[in-house]
Amino acid sequence: MDKDPYNIVVTGVGGQGNVLASLLLGAMLVEQGYKVTIGETYGASQRGGSVMSHLRVSRSRQYGPLIPPGLADLVIALEPSEAARVLAQFGNPNAVSVVNTRPVHPVDVISGELPYPAMNDLLDAVESLSARVYLVQATEKALELGNPILANVILIGAVAGAGLLPITAEDLDKAVTQYMSADKVELNRKAFILGMEMTGPVPLQ
Repeated sequence: MDKDPYNIVVTGVGGQGNVLASLLLGAMLVEQGYKVTIGETYGASQRGGSVMSHLRVSRSRQYGPLIPPGLADLVIALEPSEAARVLAQFGNPNAVSVVNTRPVHPVDVISGELPYPAMNDLLDAVESLSARVYLVQATEKALELGNPILANVILIGAVAGAGLLPITAEDLDKAVTQYMSADKVELNRKAFILGMEMTGPVPLQ
């Protein structure tokens, strides 16, 4: 990372594994010797509301937990409308986005009170607010592995494959054991490598 602090926003809606993704990322970067501060904000997360985690990564010091507006370097979005919403507030012309393309409709959309934005308009907005965008069919690939919640780890793998963060499958193995039982390591490693394959080269196993 050529910037210090390097600011990461992980965003999604309740139930997508957003918080776990931020914890795994933080543990992986600490393993690399970085100091990581994590701050979280919740909407009505139990009802599919917005959930956002801020990670501030530095070689030298712990930063305050919340990223100032306009200073995100990387936005990892588990849901496309959340990507656009977060980029509008925290993005800047140099921000890079990694976005799951599968929408999650909030209660207001499901009830018919509000429309969900047209996907082309949404992705155009994300592209206009980012220097570079990686669109990842993370939910579809997670379903192939048998569980849509794995989309969060697939996105982390996509970040690694694109060379955006210095993290590896071995780092993920160690991080997973901090937050899950040991029998979850293999499946999460598969998800991570699948994500890497979607954006870049995969290291030797």
